[in-house]
Parts: sequence; structure tokens; C-alpha cells
Amino acid sequence: MFAKSFEWSKGARHPSGSRISVMRFLLILLCLVIQSSLLAKELPKLDFGSVREEHLMIPMRDGKRLSAYVFFPQGKGKWPAIFEQRYADISSAGSRNAAAKFAEGGFVIALVNYRGTHLSEGVYRGYRGLQWGELRDGYDVCEWLAAQPWCTGKIGTYGGSQAGYAQNYLAVTQPPHLVAQYMTDTGLSLYHEGYRIGGATKPQRFIKGGAVARDIKDNEAMLREWDQHPDYDDFWKDEDASLHFDQMNYPCFTIGSWFDFMCQGSVASFIGRNEKGGPNSRGQQQLIIGPWLHGGYPKSNKIGELVFPENAFFDVYPHMTRWFNHYLKGEDNGIEKDTPVKYYVMGACGEVGAPGNIWREVKNFPPASKAADWFLQPDGKLAARKPIASSASTSYASDPTRPMILNTVGFPGARDARAFEEQAEVRTWTSDVLTEPLEVTGRIMAEVFVSSTAKDTDFVLRVTDVYPDGRSILLVDYPLRARYHEGFDHQKLLVPGQVTKLAWDIGWVSIIFNKGHQVRVTIASTGAPYFEPNTQTGGPITHFVTEPGIAAINTIWHDAKHASRVILPTVK
Repeated sequence: MFAKSFEWSKGARHPSGSRISVMRFLLILLCLVIQSSLLAKELPKLDFGSVREEHLMIPMRDGKRLSAYVFFPQGKGKWPAIFEQRYADISSAGSRNAAAKFAEGGFVIALVNYRGTHLSEGVYRGYRGLQWGELRDGYDVCEWLAAQPWCTGKIGTYGGSQAGYAQNYLAVTQPPHLVAQYMTDTGLSLYHEGYRIGGATKPQRFIKGGAVARDIKDNEAMLREWDQHPDYDDFWKDEDASLHFDQMNYPCFTIGSWFDFMCQGSVASFIGRNEKGGPNSRGQQQLIIGPWLHGGYPKSNKIGELVFPENAFFDVYPHMTRWFNHYLKGEDNGIEKDTPVKYYVMGACGEVGAPGNIWREVKNFPPASKAADWFLQPDGKLAARKPIASSASTSYASDPTRPMILNTVGFPGARDARAFEEQAEVRTWTSDVLTEPLEVTGRIMAEVFVSSTAKDTDFVLRVTDVYPDGRSILLVDYPLRARYHEGFDHQKLLVPGQVTKLAWDIGWVSIIFNKGHQVRVTIASTGAPYFEPNTQTGGPITHFVTEPGIAAINTIWHDAKHASRVILPTVK
């Protein structure tokens, strides 16, 4: 079965165009019987009940081996296999217990580390080994699992965030034994949704992220390679799965979360696969979006500082088991007939009778909406009318050596944002108290006229739901590095003092602002450590910052000629 699955190994044409020798094939075959007892670290003994755990080293086409913890159901099989790929640690008790529990459903579950991380061999280059280049690690894992004597030959994939990217990349390579996928909080383009969010960088985050690499030098080399490609060029297109939807040809269930900046990837994955994918992809996608944070199973109804009704709870594993029972075992359970899209319309939490906090089911996404302009006013108000002043602006200082504080690692959604809003160099615009509910469902966008004393700076725009008691609950935010105001494929620095229009997407949301609430827009240029400061010099973007940067005065314009606005997708 191994030889059948790896037909290119016997001297046939390799997908990258090269040939692999018979000797290489024999060496790879030999790896099948080499277990990893010499490499594996001692893990705490866990009671998995009837499920058996093995640590295996899975061979790749270049002879390197990836570390995998594999969980087998009771009995002798055969079983379908489902795998997840991560650069993060897969050996924790939580990960192993969850995989073992999943295996009880009659699947072999494999947790696999990216090459060059933890116990996996090879050079760590982030996601580069998972895509459609010379190395295709996801493809090779899929076909290796399918070739094992305990496997039925039907393979599924699951996981979120980094494991979601991995699934999109895998789908492009079209492994013949892959049948179906299940993604959570996923991404498509590492430039846009991972490494260069809004054109901004997070040097410290990615330097510290090198801890996953077997050799820390691999991470430094990777970051220096990124620094040679500050713009969205061919280098980054090689990591952009959105350019290859036509090659994705698998049913997939996708989970998105409103309180997650990566909701953009979940929505785009569903739309792209559903509308542009192959015949097994188009019309066979399903999407659910709820009031959740990034990652985690199950999806709880207790998020940040909010408690939604119990109907917001979504138990992922039973649903995922049902999905794979149908696609990998042929069970006629009707899941493929479920309404394609289910999204949660959030409402005020803790307010009896408040509209919202309900699920809606539709055939496609996003639903129809009307773009409503809400303009920044000179008096700090946010209103549906255009400003009429001939000249009006609001300024604040932006100093990378004295940034405003946003002390969080992940997106702080569903939490009171006043501690940030009240800092000295942060500005807010707030609507009048709403006299009737306002539904916003779709992608919020912004168009803001700015100027700066610097050649480059960042702008972060946030939208919050202000409760009657004063709490300002964060819904969405997104940064934009000003040098990319014409697009991410090239840079154009600001002319100090000259007004420039910035336009960018802020995020997806579905919420009914209750009457008595207010809508607030917040703008700042720093918010460390979550948003790592721009040096503002206009110099080359680098992960190895050696200069403290310069201070600037940034100005938001909101007058008749420069009508800065947020665009809310409203639903009647």
C-alpha cells in the first residue's frame, strides 16, 4: 500500500518535477518500521481507557521525519484516520486527552508537528513545508496514513488557527486519499492574516515564537528572510491559499468566531471554496460563526466579560464526529443536508428582553445589508450626518518609546475597553444614545483622512458597544500601517503634514445594538505590547529593530472636505 500511495517514489515524476531514486524510496520505506523511542521525550503516563497511544516518526519525501502522536481505537481496525498539524506542542496532557477521546469514535487520530519543530526533523521555515512547493509535508502525511494496514484509506483533517492554515494549504495539493476537512478559526494568506496584519509587524512575538524550533537559528534565518520581503510579493503569494481555490476540492465545515480577527479567514475560506472550488467543494461547504474567541473546544457561551445565553454554546467534538462519520464512514446521518450557514446575531448580555442572541440559518454568507455611513464629528460625536465644518481635526501624540498600553496577547474582545480608551493619546467618537435597536451584520469598513508629522505611522481603529452603565465592549479592531495606504504590494510613505485617505477593513460582526446603547469608534496609533510600535522613521521594516524610533503628532480629519467615516453593514 505504501508503494501504491507513493507512486512517484519509484522513479516516477515527482510533483515538484524532480525524480526520487529507488535508493531514496527504500530508505523512506525503511523509516516506516523505525519508531521514535530514541527521540521521544518521556511523557507523563495518562489513562486513555481503551485507546492506545503511539509516538511515530512519519517519513517525508526528502527523507526527514515528522513527530506524531497517534491514537488508536480499541480493536484491530481498519479505521479511517484524521490528522492535525501544528507547530505548537502536541504532547501536552490536554492535547493528548482530547485526541484520545476523539479516537473513541472509531478513528485513528494523529497529532503531527511541523518540520523542524519539537521532535520533527528538518529545517523550520514556518509553513513553507506544507504548501505546494518542493516539500509537501501535509500531502505526505495524508498519503502515509492512508497506506497503513490499520487504515481504510479514507483521511480527514481537523484543527484551527495554525492547523487551519495547514488544511487550506493541504487542500491545494490535492492528496488522493483526503476526503473531508473541518477547520476552526482559519487563515488563507500568511502575509495578510498572520505575519503582516494591516501591514504591521510584531517583531517580539515572532522572535519569541522561535521557541518551537529545534534549532533557534532556523527561526532567526526565517525572520531575516521575511525582512527581505516587506511587501506582498511573489514570496508571500507562495503562502496565499486564496489564489488557489479552484484547486480545492473537498467538503469542509468551517467555524468562525466574531471575537477573532481571523474571522476574516474563516469567512473567506467558506466563500472561496463554496464559489470557486472544485465539484466536490462547490455547494458542499458549511459555516458556523458564533460569539466566541479564537480557538478552543468547546465554543463556550462565556466569553471575555460577557455571558451569552446557553444557546451560544457549541460542542465541537460531537458535531465533528458526526461530520466525519458521514464522510469517512458513509453514515447516512443527514449532516450534508444541514443549512449551509448558521450565524449568531449577538445582542446585549444581561438585559432582559434585549433583541438578538439568536441563531440565523441562511444558504450563503454574508446576508444582504445596507451600507450605512457613520461620520466622525468635531465634537467627539459619531453620527449619520456628514460634518459641515470647513476645517476640523483631532490630534494626538504617537511615540514608540512611550506607547499606550494594551497589555494582552490575544484579541481582547468581549471586554470593557475603557482602560485603553481613557489613556492620554487615544481618541474616541461616540454616537448619541440609540432610541431603537440597530442591527449590524457583515464586514465593518473604515475610511479615515489622516496626516502626521512622520513619514510612517500606524492607525488602529476599534468599534465598541457602549452599555448604559458605561462599559465599552470591544467588538472588532484592526490596524493599518500608513505606508501601505495604496495597497500591500508597494509602499508609499506619508508626506509630513499632508492629508491622506486611509481605507481598510476592520472586521466581521453580527450584533443588535440595543436601544439605550451607543456605538463608539476609537482611534490610536500605539497599544503595546499587543500592537508593537512602529518606529515611524519610514525606514525598512525589520524584525530586528535597533533604533528607538521618533515621536510624531498624528491628526484625524473630520470636516466637510475630509469626512472620515466607518461603514456599518446594517440590516432592517
